[in-house]
Amino acid sequence: MTTLAQKIIANACKKSDVGPGEVVVCKVDLAMIHDSGGPRRVKPILEKLNRKVWDAEKVVVVTDHYVPIESEETRAIHELTKKWVLNQDIQNFYDQQGICHVVVPEKGHLKPGMFCVGGDSHSPTGGAFGAYMFGIGATEMAGVLATGEIWLKVPKTIFIKWKGKLNNLVTAKDMMLATCRKIGMGGGQYQAIQYIGEAIYDLSVQDRMTLSNMAAELGAQTGLIAPDDKTIDYIKSSGGLVPENWKSFRLDEPTSDASVNEFDASTLSPQIAAPHSPENSENADEFANTVFDVAYIGACTGAKYVDLAAAASVLKGRKIASGISLKVAPASLKDEKQAFEDGILKILQDAGAEFLPNSCGICAGYGKDRLAEGQVCLSSTARNFQGRMGAPTSEVYLASPYTVAASAVVGKMTDPRKLMVN
Repeated sequence: MTTLAQKIIANACKKSDVGPGEVVVCKVDLAMIHDSGGPRRVKPILEKLNRKVWDAEKVVVVTDHYVPIESEETRAIHELTKKWVLNQDIQNFYDQQGICHVVVPEKGHLKPGMFCVGGDSHSPTGGAFGAYMFGIGATEMAGVLATGEIWLKVPKTIFIKWKGKLNNLVTAKDMMLATCRKIGMGGGQYQAIQYIGEAIYDLSVQDRMTLSNMAAELGAQTGLIAPDDKTIDYIKSSGGLVPENWKSFRLDEPTSDASVNEFDASTLSPQIAAPHSPENSENADEFANTVFDVAYIGACTGAKYVDLAAAASVLKGRKIASGISLKVAPASLKDEKQAFEDGILKILQDAGAEFLPNSCGICAGYGKDRLAEGQVCLSSTARNFQGRMGAPTSEVYLASPYTVAASAVVGKMTDPRKLMVN
């Protein structure tokens, strides 16, 4: 039996089938780059090769890391990016509209069966749309931009199955932190992960994006979810074109020799991961009364519309505790506008939130709001590596937007269910 990963790869390399371990050369359907690792890195390489991008319509460029512009250096990076995009005749350019992993799908660029690369480690987010998408470095990206191709060693697929239904205030982020604890940061190294099970298909598309995104935390190359009607509805609403054969990619049964890790969503509690790894996860109760300075709702993993709505449902009619700074950086301008129209931003503002730009920001250790020496942050981001979000002596704990918001109200880390029953 062919897995979803194998089917997409076989299509990309024009073969009837491929098997794990086989080395193939694939045609790329879409290449995404951003301001940090994009034009300023690939431009010199392409100039040495005397090549332009192989197909401007298949390249997407997003400025999201050095946002807002805060220095002459970052201004120069933005100017270089804009000039390069113009020179290459690239129309799919999204300037300061949000984080690339959220902007690319919301602009309708992803669909089932696509084979895509991204110049960022969290590019597996595309797997939520039944697309094989993975991150590569600048040198490999330059090769893709010059030729439209990339070689690949066909990975084995590891299935992560979530049966049952999630309880109230338990989210996709909690599912991923629990997965990181069980499998470990290298548990899916260089493999394709595919999420299956009732609890997966109950999730909204934006929640599924959290799962695919954090496949990177497991060391996986990609994090696939077979498409269903929710996937197609999202693509259509984003103005994307749905392939007529999309149902042929609804492959979610493990092969006979597949590795399957099973979880029960009905028994899952809200999670918190301690510094300095997502695998340092335990039930939120284990961190009861742990103090922190900054509550951060941001990043591609934790500040999409569904995440902002989750935080607002906790903060409505409440105020954050004295001594806590709540910073909110909506993942995209589109999600921010929708949250504004729906009254969600007003709820967050009334609770005491400070709003930051639609960018990677603190998550990437950029900007004036990066963590200072000794600060402790409870964050909805994907990673809590030492020094990633600021000073090396700062500490970052990971949790869902529900848990971050509830803890900001209490003033100490807490299981959000305890706040919501009061």
